Amino acid sequence: MHEESAKPTITHHVQGAGGRYVAAVEGSAEQGYLEWEPGSARGGKEVRIATHTIVPRAIGGRGVAGALVERLVEDAGRQGFLIRPDCSYVARKFAENPDWADLKA
Repeated sequence: MHEESAKPTITHHVQGAGGRYVAAVEGSAEQGYLEWEPGSARGGKEVRIATHTIVPRAIGGRGVAGALVERLVEDAGRQGFLIRPDCSYVARKFAENPDWADLKA
């Protein structure tokens, strides 16, 4: 059982043509991340392909993966890009949140 803590701090880092959302949890050196790469534009909108969501066991069970996906979705809404959820975890979160359908490529 993991101790509940504050939401992780999430930062976005551009890497080449793609990027990585990184989640830091207070009190831990371990970090989780969600990687994306560029896809073909659809309907005049940029597409970002969510390829991997990784959370080390040491910080698992604290909602880190979900927070990473939520940040990606928030950015999509704010910046106007679409998300292609190739990562199985991101795909599952889209299935659980039908209100995100307009952001799915």
